[in-house]
Amino acid sequence: MVGTYQPNKRKRAKKHGFRARKESNVLKKRRQKGRKVLSK
Repeated sequence: MVGTYQPNKRKRAKKHGFRARKESNVLKKRRQKGRKVLSK
């Protein structure tokens, strides 16, 4: 039986990576708030 979580690096990066966050204005908001670190 196969588990539910099938990790895929590329898929994950596309959804949650730096570039994805840059497109969705998440980083802009965090910059405005004065974050030191924007993303890991």
